[in-house]
Amino acid sequence: MSTYTQILYQVVFGSKNCINFLTGSNQDELYRYIAGILQKKKCFPYIIGGYKNHIHMVFSLHSSVGLSDLVRDVKKASVEMMLGNKSKYLRFPGWQTGYGAFTYSLKSKDALISYVEGQEEHHRKISFMEELINFLEEYNVDYNKKYLFV
Repeated sequence: MSTYTQILYQVVFGSKNCINFLTGSNQDELYRYIAGILQKKKCFPYIIGGYKNHIHMVFSLHSSVGLSDLVRDVKKASVEMMLGNKSKYLRFPGWQTGYGAFTYSLKSKDALISYVEGQEEHHRKISFMEELINFLEEYNVDYNKKYLFV
């Protein structure tokens, strides 16, 4: 028998010290680049988005791919791309060490896509820090606030 899976993830990570570096002129290029990395890893990106200092990736994880390896590879490759285009990403300080990863039912896919599409509006009300803490608390993930944004 072959292996069949359907694992829908939302992965969220931000820049070191939550420094704003994404702008209207550079974010779409980064989102497309990250989507390409996911596709090369046999994962299906439904949407890549974010706002100013963080990224949301909503994707289906392929059964042959480990989540931590995938996030590491996305971060590493995206840093290399941004350093190669330094004039577009002048304020990029590097990625924070960790990430948040949450699984969802496939039935939640459309709502997740809408959520990521609405990041600019969403962040008029709450910060990335508040957003991440809300996710962690909603999913009962133990965390130490001291280490969230390093």
